[in-house]
Amino acid sequence: MPAAVDPAYRHYPKEARFEARVEAGGAMVKLYHLTAADAPVPDDVAALCRGWFDEQADAILQPDDCGFVILHRCGADFHFLLVSVWRGSNELWEAVWYRHGDMPAFARFDPAYPGEAGVVRPTFCVWELGIVAHESGAWGRYLASPRDGTARACWVEDIFEGAV
Repeated sequence: MPAAVDPAYRHYPKEARFEARVEAGGAMVKLYHLTAADAPVPDDVAALCRGWFDEQADAILQPDDCGFVILHRCGADFHFLLVSVWRGSNELWEAVWYRHGDMPAFARFDPAYPGEAGVVRPTFCVWELGIVAHESGAWGRYLASPRDGTARACWVEDIFEGAV
């Protein structure tokens, strides 16, 4: 039985690029851009992302959070802002925001799925998982360390860039 892939779908590589370390509300996150090689994040969308940190991060992030944010350009004018933080010691928690077309800001992404327990919902796409895999390894190395200031500094510097 074939996998549930649209026969018209054609997969292609994307590029993950580390953009910045962002401190927001006491939290530390690594910001990545994820795009096709020939279609970087437009400057106005990157500015909206920076504005999101100023306007929304304090409500989403807790002071001791460590994590990463992926600004993913999906096609010409749709962008996901995937905010992922490590909580419960070894759990990855996520909040999803999006911008489509000329929206003036990122909005919370709330797909129309029933709120019932056990309903399968989207998480990460295959491209995003390249960054997630790296960050999972980086967090695992931190967890196995003494978890002191030096270890945290090593985690902060442990970034990913490349094809996914």
